[in-house]
Amino acid sequence: MGSAAVASSSSSSSDVAISALREKHEKEVENLTLTSQPFYTLKLFVEATFLYIKRSISYLLSHGGWFLLVTTLLVSFGVLLVTVDGPHGKHVDELLEYVRYSLWWIALGVASSIGLGSGLHTFVLYLGPHIALFTLKATQCGRVDLKSAPYDTIQLKRVPSWLDKSCSEFGPPLMISAAGSRVPLTSILPQVQLEAILWGIGTALGELPPYFISRAASISGGTVEELDASPSEDSGFMAKFLNRIKRWLLTHSQHLNFFTVFVLASVPNPLFDLAGIMCGQFGIPFWEFFLATLIGKAIIKTHIQTIFIICVCNNQLLDWMENELIWILSHVPGLAAVLPGLTAKLHAMKEKYIDAPPPVPSHIKVKRWDFSFASIWNGIVWLMLLNFFVKIVTATAQRHLKKKQEKEVAALTHLD
Repeated sequence: MGSAAVASSSSSSSDVAISALREKHEKEVENLTLTSQPFYTLKLFVEATFLYIKRSISYLLSHGGWFLLVTTLLVSFGVLLVTVDGPHGKHVDELLEYVRYSLWWIALGVASSIGLGSGLHTFVLYLGPHIALFTLKATQCGRVDLKSAPYDTIQLKRVPSWLDKSCSEFGPPLMISAAGSRVPLTSILPQVQLEAILWGIGTALGELPPYFISRAASISGGTVEELDASPSEDSGFMAKFLNRIKRWLLTHSQHLNFFTVFVLASVPNPLFDLAGIMCGQFGIPFWEFFLATLIGKAIIKTHIQTIFIICVCNNQLLDWMENELIWILSHVPGLAAVLPGLTAKLHAMKEKYIDAPPPVPSHIKVKRWDFSFASIWNGIVWLMLLNFFVKIVTATAQRHLKKKQEKEVAALTHLD
């Protein structure tokens, strides 16, 4: 009796110690941010990155012999083509342009969907404005042959050549109607279709990490915290609504298949990360998940978004929306008198931002500080990039700290 009581007492005290340790660990993870503990957070981020690279290299050395051999041969052949001069040089330069163009748009797609909802919204920042600017320019000039090459798009530190050119440099309009220059949707879409598809492929690739993380947790007998749909007391309306959808998806997990993943991937929704986690957790085959995601995101979803932006930026739709808005506002007392002047000012602003700037003579000095719409937009983009980097560093450091804490708890449990 005495020994049993002692054993029970020691067991309960051990449980209390482990519970207290877990609470301490949770507070440490919550307080681990770049603003509160910058050096410690960066240290954990570097450690996690180094471990990931080390494991990847070890895996490739042990399982990817043929992959390494083929990769080494291809890289050696590419370096040889680039360094040796010859008649093939222009073809190599052209190929490098296509590679850079493809990697740029795919990387933007990955950045948009990776990070379990904390990704960088590159459609709003890059692809959407690119499609809008091309549509406006094509509509203004009455032709679609504006690009010097398919890769003549917005890229890192590069502005497309057609953006700052006047319509007279392209030639007379090729598509004219009674109402003026009109370019049909079917003519504009092929000009921006390739970069939209590449961006969609990147978004599909960005959905793979949640799938693999959940698949690994399922194989090891665990789960991921994103599947916990229990609402907290201080949750807001949106959090409760999302948790309700999570619970519904979890209770209907038996219906997860190619078609349901395809439908979820084909429409913009903030819970597709959860679908990827569920597919990994419940053993949906990789190729079934990835092909459904790829077709849904790269083909269906991107075309819906692209066609929508083209239609919005097409003069016909804009004119119709403008006429309807003027008709509605004309019935508001006091606005009918100021509408003509307001409409003229809006048209002037539109022409100002669409038209190419006039050439500046060499003897005139341009102001170095130009707080234009473009400079403000670039500042917003860089702020969002910085925010994205901070989120990635913080999330990686917190995940690495959690793994360390789990080892500490496991060691304490084994000692008991």
